[in-house]
Order: sequence, then C-alpha cells, then structure tokens
Amino acid sequence: MMLRYALRTVRARKGGFLGAFFALMCAAALITACGTLLETGLRGTIATERYAATPVVVSADQNVHQTTVKHKKGKTKVKHKAKPIAERAWLPDDLATELRKVPGVREVVPELTFLAEPLAPGGAVDKDRPAYGHAWDSAALTPYTLTTGTVPKADGDLVIDRRLAERAHLEPGDRLTVQSTQSPRTYRVTGIAAPAHEVRHQTALFFSTAEARRLAAHPGQVTAFGVLPAKGTDAAVLKRSVSTALHGTKAPHGTSAQVSAGDGRGPVEFLDAAAARTKLVSMGGAMGGTSLLVAVLVVVGTFALSVQQRHRELALLRAIAATPGQIRALLGREALIVGAAAGTTGALAGLPLGSWLHRRFVAMGAVPATLQHTVSVFPPFAALAATLLGAWAAARISSRRIARIRPAEALAEARAERTRPAWGRILAGVALLAGGAVLVAVLSVLRTEPASTPVTFLAVVVLASSVALLGPLLVRAAVAVLGGPLALTGPSSRLARANLRGHAARMASVVTPLTLLIGMTCTVLFVQPTLGNAARAQAREGIRADWVVAAQGPGVPAEAARRLRTQHDTVTEVVRTTVRVGLDKYAAQGVTPGGLTRTWDPDVTAGSLKKLTEDTVAVSQLAADQLHLKPGSPLKLTLGDGTPATPTVVAVYAKGLGFGDLTFAHDLIARHVDNPLAASVLVSTARTQTQLATTLREFPGIRVLAPAAADSIQAARQQANAEVNYLAMGLVLAFTAIAVVNTLAMSVSERVREFALLRLAGATRRQVLGMLRTEALSVLLLATALGSGIALAVLTAFSVGMTGEAAPAVTPLVYVAVVALAGLLALVATALPGRVALRVSPVTVATAKE
Repeated sequence: MMLRYALRTVRARKGGFLGAFFALMCAAALITACGTLLETGLRGTIATERYAATPVVVSADQNVHQTTVKHKKGKTKVKHKAKPIAERAWLPDDLATELRKVPGVREVVPELTFLAEPLAPGGAVDKDRPAYGHAWDSAALTPYTLTTGTVPKADGDLVIDRRLAERAHLEPGDRLTVQSTQSPRTYRVTGIAAPAHEVRHQTALFFSTAEARRLAAHPGQVTAFGVLPAKGTDAAVLKRSVSTALHGTKAPHGTSAQVSAGDGRGPVEFLDAAAARTKLVSMGGAMGGTSLLVAVLVVVGTFALSVQQRHRELALLRAIAATPGQIRALLGREALIVGAAAGTTGALAGLPLGSWLHRRFVAMGAVPATLQHTVSVFPPFAALAATLLGAWAAARISSRRIARIRPAEALAEARAERTRPAWGRILAGVALLAGGAVLVAVLSVLRTEPASTPVTFLAVVVLASSVALLGPLLVRAAVAVLGGPLALTGPSSRLARANLRGHAARMASVVTPLTLLIGMTCTVLFVQPTLGNAARAQAREGIRADWVVAAQGPGVPAEAARRLRTQHDTVTEVVRTTVRVGLDKYAAQGVTPGGLTRTWDPDVTAGSLKKLTEDTVAVSQLAADQLHLKPGSPLKLTLGDGTPATPTVVAVYAKGLGFGDLTFAHDLIARHVDNPLAASVLVSTARTQTQLATTLREFPGIRVLAPAAADSIQAARQQANAEVNYLAMGLVLAFTAIAVVNTLAMSVSERVREFALLRLAGATRRQVLGMLRTEALSVLLLATALGSGIALAVLTAFSVGMTGEAAPAVTPLVYVAVVALAGLLALVATALPGRVALRVSPVTVATAKE
C-alpha cells in the first residue's frame, strides 16, 4: 500500500522531487564514470602490436616481490606482494640456448628494444607514436617485411617503417639523424618496411645487429625472446612447456624470467601501459571515493530540504494517525522510486562521461593510449545500487525527527521553525568537527604525497559535513553579526534579516553546498602549487650552476657533456629514475660526483657528498627518517631495472623536495635506466651562453639556459601535471556546483506563497527580489568564510607536513575568481526562480489550495 501512496506522491509532486532527482542523477553519472576508469585499470586490455606474430614471449619479471611470514596462535600466514619497477628489466642472451631445447620450439628470436628518436623535420614525427629501435633480426616478431630497399647490414644502415617514411618523405638512399642512447648519429635509409598487422602506437626503426647491440647498451642481455612454435604445436601447450623449462631461471641480478601468451604479451611490450593500470586504479578509486562522499553529503542535504518543505503535509499525516513507521516507509519508498529513475538515467549518462574522461587523460599523457578503455555492466549497476542506497539512507536520515515527534508538535513545527536544532544533530556536528580537526592534525605530520592526498580531501568533506549539521547555529550566529548593518540598509535587507533569523535551517541547507564548493575548489587549486612551489624553491636555492643545459628531445647525450668539460669548468650530468626500498617507491637521481658542490647544493646536514661513488648513496632527511638511516648505514634497494644493490649512505641532505629522496653516482644509474641521456646538465663556468651554445651546435635540440629560465620550464611542466589532477577533481567540483544551483533553486521555488503574502502586504516586486539578493549575498558571505577557513586549515596542515613550513601557495586572483564564481552561481540560482515565482498574481497564489 505504501508503494502505491509513494507513486501517487511522486506523480503529484514532480516539481518537489525534481531537485532530488537531479542530484541523484549527477551522483550516479559521476560514480559510473569513475567506475569505468577503475575497471579499466583493473581489467583494461593492452593489445600487443610488436609481438603480433609471436605466440609466446619470454621476458624478465617487471616486479619487485616481497614475502612475509607471520606466526600467530599456532597458525602460519604467508603473504606475497609485488610492485612494478620503473625501468625495463633485461634477460641474459644465453637463455636462448635453453629455449631452443624445449620440445615444440621452431625458432627463438632475441629482441632488443631501446630509445631511438628520429630527428626528422618538424611535424614528420608523430608525437603519439613513440619511436623504438630494434635489430632487423627481430622484424619477424610482428612481422615487418621490406616493401622497398634492402636490409641494414652496416652500422650506418637503417630501415624505417612505412608510416614514418610517408610523413617525413623519406626514400632509400636518404639520410636520417637518430637520437638514441648515445650521441645523435646520421644513418642512411636502406629500406622501408611495413607490418603485416596494424601498428598504431609506435614507430619502429631497424638497425644492423651490431649497431642495435651498441645502442641498447646492455652487453650480453636482451629485452625479450620471441618463441615461435613448430608446425602443429599449440600455443598454450608451448607456453606450458617453456614455463616448465624456465622454472626457477633467473637473470644475473636475480630477476625471474616470465612467459606470456595471448593478452599477456601486451604488458610486456608496453611497460608504460602496464604501470598506468596501477595509476588509473588509484586515480579512479580516489575520484570515486571523493565523489561518493560528496554525493552523500549533497543528497542528504537535498532530501533534508525536500522533507522540510513537506513538513506540513507530513505533520497532517501524523495527525490522522499515520505511524512513525508508515512515515518512514512512505519517504523511503519515494526515495527508492526517485533513486531508481535518477540512478538509471545517471548510470547511462556516466558511460560516455567515462569514455570522455579516458580520452582526456590520454590526450594529457596521464594514461597511454595502449591501455584500452574497458566498459562492462558492473560500474552502471554499482552506481545504481549506490544511488538507491544513498537515496534511501538520505530519506531515513531526513525523516528521523518528523517521524519521531508527536503529531501536535509536528503541526506546530510546520508553521514555525524550531529555535534550536535537536541535541543529537548538534552532538553529531561537534563530533564531525572534532574528527575534522584530528584529520587536519594527522595531515600536518604526513610527509609523503600518496599518504597526504586522500587525507586532504577527506578532511574537507568531514569539515563540510560538520557545517551541514551545525548550519542553523552558524546561520544564527552570522545573523547576530550582520543584523545591525542589514537593519540600516532598507526594507529589503530587513526582510532578508528576518528570513535568515526565522528560517535558519532552510538557509543552512544552502550554506552547506556553497561551503563545500569553495572549500573543495580552493583545496584542489592550491594543494599542487603548495607542493610544487616548495620543490622549485628548494631547487632554485640548491642549484649553484651558472648555466643549465636542457634538451627538447629525450635528453642531453653524454658526449655533449664531455665537450663542455674543461680544466676549469665543472659539468654535472643529472639522470632521473625511481627505485624501490622493499616495496616502497623513492624518486632517485644520478649525478656526476666530480666537482659536485660547485654546481649543486642540497643542503647536506650529515656526512659529505665528496664520498659519493658507485658504491654509495646520499639520502634526503625524509628518507633517512623513514628508513632509519645515517652516514655509514647500508641501504638495501632495487634499482629501476630490477637490479639489487646495497650502497652505503655517505650523506643526508635537507632539500629532498627539490632534489629527490636518493642520489647516486651518475654512471651507476645510467646503466640501469631505459633512457641514459641526462635530463639536464649543470655547468659552472666563466664562459658565456653563446660560447656554450657554439660548443654544442652539433647536437640538435640542445639549449643553454639560465637557471631562472630552467625554473620557468619546470613550472610549466608542473602546471601540465597539475592539470591532470584538476580534471580528475573537476567533475567533483562541477557536481558540487550543480548541487549549489539545485539547492538554491529548490529553496526559492517553494517560497511562492511567502512572496505572494509579502506582495499583498505592500512589498513591491523589486523589494522581494532585493530581499532574495541580500539573502543570497549573506549566505555567500558565511559560506565564503567557512569554506575559506576549511581550505586554509587543510592547506596549512598539508604544507606543514610536506614542506615543513606553514606556507600554502594561494594565488589571490584565483581565490577571488573562485568566490566570484560561487557568488554568480548563488545570485543566478536565486534570481531566476525568484523572477519566475513573482510572475504569478499574488492574489491567485494566496487563494490557491495549499
């Protein structure tokens, strides 16, 4: 029976439920979109291209493993964890001998994959197709076949793929300069090859076997082996046979060999896509979790306002003997009806939204195009379930008081708002405020970005939730402060003051989304600059070099740095990577030890950089504290390509944000990264910029910059990286902005009778609109103060934890723009419904049935 009543109510009060429907629909769309990103990270396909004609691929394990054994209450628990390494792991080339002995193997093809960027005229190289070098012997893995010309035989010969030849207008006999792991070299194009299968995400350059081995710079090692089956041998059977034969086989540095077939070949080929899975899971989970928290807060507020507007109707139901259980059942079923319709619509809208998000992440470079977007029924159904649960829970929370109090009290409260919120609401608000304060305190001691980021946004949501519960008290406090000035500014302001004082709960429902919008937007916009500015400040203070050499391409070759070195000048090459200590990831760099203190000063607090060699390491103060290190301590770690190492700590430095957590000798890191070219070269010299540029004129794309100019480039890169986070959280902010408009529109549209009575009492249309504007501005002022206070507290705690200083990077112009945008939304969402409500004759409204 209650379901029938609920259907009739929804049908009769479509306008009243429209706000709740819109809020739930947006929440479902957002959850679905985040869910598709999460699913893509978990199950997204990485299709192979390079190994399309190779049923089985043998490669090195790309993970660091850790096994822990715990004995508790007579039981033994074994946990195994694995984390990906940053660079490509390599296999010994003599493993081919064992592979050829496996039954069913027709041929074993060694594969070399290395950096090889063609320096063709502008626009000839497709930036969406990274270029890799290979030996021509491995062309059969795709396969590539010559369409014209001959295979590369000499060290200066080169075969290019057909797409590059067409874009760069190259033919056999032409010359092409290639920047690989060594100095740039000009090769003679001897042939053009075409793949038998479509290759959309990479450009292939084929060298002679000897030249490929030189450029790969891993003597005695290969990237992978392609295992081709004998006639009649099934690929699955061959994979099992190869796996059995290689069981327990390890590379010289301890990396296990792994066997891949089918869809498992793609992650071997595209390491960036495999690593992006983890990033996308983290990003989708963070977005989805934050979206869900914001959605719950917004939806509960929307339903609370809806129930408040129906207070008289529900009070009459209580007066004619409706039980508390029947009221709860009625509101719950209404919520489920609205939630089902909104959830279905929003889930369907979330699918294209998720696809658009994935495309934007690919365009920004945050996710490689090789990780294909995956869509299934799980995200929409999860969003629908979350919407139904959220709607039902919001209705139950909002109906607690109207269903619990006596009918006479309900009728009395339907005419006049309570002067004080319920004690339970106040206590819950204080508890959330205390919880938010605890989160802010915790945030001030978190010193890593992965740990602090989720706490940052959680703190904003928890503090905004406390504002939602304490809102009526906060509105009355604001009226007490603003009452005097409002009383002196005309009849519209006096009417607004009376409304703010007499309907604090209604105004509080508007304050909450505005507070959340301002607080969350300021946090999103300023949290990355806070960290980035501190890191750049440390780098500026620590770089003593006169000039910085940078490259527009993959990096600065070692030969360029060698030519800059003279007897009186110091040249420091910097190459970057990521290493793991246990399973924890640390940013690392390799620097040239000779004369290091002339170009580079990370503020050493213990030990000395003069002892930096291939067997030692310098660590940041953060890493030293986390790992309990000091000069003389051994540090067991795994380098970027999976090679284990145990260097000795020789120095501890303070500027870890600007220079990374671990610093090694350049030559050690250069041997264990995919790109050994220097990210930058620091030069301490008396020579001028022009003289240095003349020395490097043979190296294309190399620039000599002043440290200030290099810092500006770094700032631009940080901004580009921050745009990914802005997009990720932008949808949450957009949802919050929609909630602001939705709540304000609901609040104003239900006041038609009030406006009519004011008009009949002598108020002009202009005065009523002025009253609405004053109310909106008063609410905006309160929300700005609360939202800004929340953001300032959270950002200050974040800054203290991450940088050691209470110095959040707040751009005044951006802050003013945020408040102005919130104000514009508030005024528009108030004025438009107000004007519509005032179009109807006041007599008609006043005499209409309520």
